[in-house]
This record gives sequence, structure tokens and C-alpha cells, in this order.
Amino acid sequence: MLEPGTPAPDFTVPDQDGIPVTLSDLRGRWVLLWWYPMADTPG
Repeated sequence: MLEPGTPAPDFTVPDQDGIPVTLSDLRGRWVLLWWYPMADTPG
């Protein structure tokens, strides 16, 4: 786990359209990463 104030490591995730987005490409902009972990689980 990162300590508060520590920069996030670079990572790539797909956006809502499946297009890869890399954190370093968004440098200098506000970024909100949100996920719902239960969305891919049965039940």
C-alpha cells in the first residue's frame, strides 16, 4: 500500500471503451480511478 502523498506508480488500464490509458500520459491533469470490485463476481 502507498503512503498518503506518494505518487502512484505508472500503470495502464482499459477505459470504458476498452482503449488502454496509461497514467503517465495524463501527467499534469486530474485523474480519478474508480472501480467496482464486485461487478465481476458471481452472486
